[in-house]
Amino acid sequence: MASADSGPEPPHAWQVQLGPLGAFIRAQRQLADLSLREMAALTKISNAYLSQVERGLHQPSLTVLRAIANALGLTTEQLLAKAGWTQAGPAAAPIDVPTDSAASTEEAIRTDPRLTEAQREALLGVYRSFIEGKTG
Repeated sequence: MASADSGPEPPHAWQVQLGPLGAFIRAQRQLADLSLREMAALTKISNAYLSQVERGLHQPSLTVLRAIANALGLTTEQLLAKAGWTQAGPAAAPIDVPTDSAASTEEAIRTDPRLTEAQREALLGVYRSFIEGKTG
């Protein structure tokens, strides 16, 4: 328990990953053109719980992640990597990314004619959530 003058305790590492994981799940659901209710039916998980997972309010169990992955046509490993519980493939050495690459990536998303406006917004949100913690 934190003392009154030291402020709240820092979040555990897995808690920090819940936001990006939820954003990834939401973006993938939107890209699959599934409503929350449709996703709940496919996963046999309540739409209220799925909503909380997407908002980063709950740490989903492996069973829930498997159901979500199956509904989205993804592997459980992809979702586990987004949760920070495993790495997707071999660890790669850090690379230097030009500072203007974020702008060019966002521009590519904004101008891709294959995406709907909702898909663009979802991708931009997920992309930004991943790069915010990587800069600086």
